[in-house]
Amino acid sequence: MAVLIEAGFPVVVLDNFSNSDPSVISRLERITGKTIRCVRADLRDRVALIATLKAHGVTDVIHLAGLKAVGESVSQPIQYYGCNVQGTISLLEAMQETGISRLVFSSSATVYGDPHYLPLDEAHPTSATNPYGRSKLHIEEMLRDVARSAPDWHIVCLRYFNPVGAHPSALIGEEPSGIPNNLMPFVAQVAAGIRPELQIFGGDYPTPDGTGVRDYIHVMDLAEGHLAALRYLVDHPGWEAINLGTGVGYSVLEMVSAFEAASGRAIPCNRVSRRAGDIASCYANPERAQRLLNWHAKRGLEDMCRSTWAWQQERRSLS
Repeated sequence: MAVLIEAGFPVVVLDNFSNSDPSVISRLERITGKTIRCVRADLRDRVALIATLKAHGVTDVIHLAGLKAVGESVSQPIQYYGCNVQGTISLLEAMQETGISRLVFSSSATVYGDPHYLPLDEAHPTSATNPYGRSKLHIEEMLRDVARSAPDWHIVCLRYFNPVGAHPSALIGEEPSGIPNNLMPFVAQVAAGIRPELQIFGGDYPTPDGTGVRDYIHVMDLAEGHLAALRYLVDHPGWEAINLGTGVGYSVLEMVSAFEAASGRAIPCNRVSRRAGDIASCYANPERAQRLLNWHAKRGLEDMCRSTWAWQQERRSLS
């Protein structure tokens, strides 16, 4: 958001704030020095969507809304398909109604399923090992069909790997409601003394230290990837899938060690059974993003951990 505003894009936010904090809008205004237009509504409310798109003269859409926890999706598949898939259908209907045809979709590397080879490029076969990944894959397939249906559609699916880190101001970052489902915020809460220890799901994967390996990308690099995708869409009709990752995989234990160094705090760990739907290793081949978007990740693991810790400390001071 801040990256878009600083690049001169007028922005309107539509969010139901079911798993986010409305105060982020005022903090974004502090960062950008701009008043941010915000509509509180659910993506599945097509009437509200159409009204918002018309009222604000929207020309391009970045679709970030959705549920995203792998473990939760296994136990709550109906909620995931309803929110993610049904929500996207509602958005597409509203865009069609208002004549908007440029869309950047927040997809995921989970659409690759259990990797056949690494690093993962966009030619890798798609599949899914959990309902969250399957919902993303369904949406990608829908969007491909939509783009084929008429020549005026311009759609990019950005396949995120694992976004972490926070804005350099420490005013915005990841603040899960309840128990964090992702590694970095959980590690940060353990370092801050909010939680007693980190549970590591599985220690017997075929990786160098037995823990899962993932490609972690700084959220600021991710934001800059969206800006690049918006600019790419202007002159490129059709459908495109593009990885946003660093091309480097880190294990859970490597992440823990890096965060201990950044925070100066010990992080107690306890290994437990594997989590349903998880895979051993996943990291990107980011060459297509470089070629098509002229984008590459600039920030490393140290900055990911340092910015997360700064955000965690800022949140404690505000609470």
